Amino acid sequence: MTLSHDLGTELAALEDQDLRRIRRTVGGLQGPSIELHGRRVLCLASNNYLGLAGDPRVVAGGVAALEAGGAGAGASPLISGHMQAHEAFEIALADWQGTEAALVFGSGYHANIGVIGALVGAGDVVFSDELNHASLIDGCRLSKARRVIYRHRDLADLESKLRESPGRRRLIVTDSVFSMDGDLAPLEGLVSLARQYDAEIMLDEAHAVGVFGDEGGGYADALGLGAEVAIRMGTLGKAFGSYGAFVSGSRELIDLLVNRARAYVFSTGLPPATVGSAAAALEIIRSEPEIRERLWRNARRLHAGLAERGCAMQPFESPILPVVIGSSADVLHVAQQSLAEGVFAPAIRPPTVAEGTARLRVTPIATHTEAEMDAAAHILNAARERR
Repeated sequence: MTLSHDLGTELAALEDQDLRRIRRTVGGLQGPSIELHGRRVLCLASNNYLGLAGDPRVVAGGVAALEAGGAGAGASPLISGHMQAHEAFEIALADWQGTEAALVFGSGYHANIGVIGALVGAGDVVFSDELNHASLIDGCRLSKARRVIYRHRDLADLESKLRESPGRRRLIVTDSVFSMDGDLAPLEGLVSLARQYDAEIMLDEAHAVGVFGDEGGGYADALGLGAEVAIRMGTLGKAFGSYGAFVSGSRELIDLLVNRARAYVFSTGLPPATVGSAAAALEIIRSEPEIRERLWRNARRLHAGLAERGCAMQPFESPILPVVIGSSADVLHVAQQSLAEGVFAPAIRPPTVAEGTARLRVTPIATHTEAEMDAAAHILNAARERR
């Protein structure tokens, strides 16, 4: 049997199960609407929460950094790829996060596998929420530490596992905003358990930075618990509208990661333009809370509109609004019907979510209008009812 035949068989099996993925080509800038294969549609499929990916000031920040620093960093950060743009941005990130230092990574995936692998290994224990992002799961698997999975947001289950799982170093790993359900980690309870059982917390704030907190510092910041969380990771490709990620914490943490995080040590530094765009976005995030307020208004309006028209919605906790349909075949039909009416909200299917919980993952952004939210609620519900 040839490799080509074998791969074709695998793809056919995915097709038969309604699980085969395809890419769609977007034209122009990312924004409240996008050009999809030459047609303009309302976009409810983006993590560009504040609409900054196409903001002229963020674009200008990237252009200026491109002209000043060139197209690429040229090498890994420990060789010659740590440039002035990176240094200045890391200082600004640490000031914003209220930590001693920060470190920029190539992506959130790089950051999570790099941090976990640098901090825990053989003889250590890592406790992971069962619905954590794949990058956290893979970081735990690659670390060689003992992995203990606790039930989603279940503090009692976590406590029993902390009590039963001794280790040299113990690390609790969790998303702050879970990416498929939009629900929130029970952070106050996690902090209490970490204190009680001599553990540290690594918090993935990918969907929280820019969205929660007075200056968009994240969920820990919004709860006043930043000082209680030893390791915080945030991405630059969501609310920031750019690309990459950062980790904030103590000077000792960052210095150790510079030396031990393989995903950092062995990766080329971020391009200056990417850093310049992210730095411009950070200034906007800190100084313009009204953008965040518009995001939350849009999310609440869309959530209410979907619920009022008969959609069974989870309690509102974040701008991630799952519309659970059930089967992969049904959710594909609803997504196709919605797109035909001008709303892009693609189907999310297993293994990204559990079997029987295929859904539309609906995410409004700050630059949508109220009229667009009302229209979207009508179109999505009509498509759901026709499945």
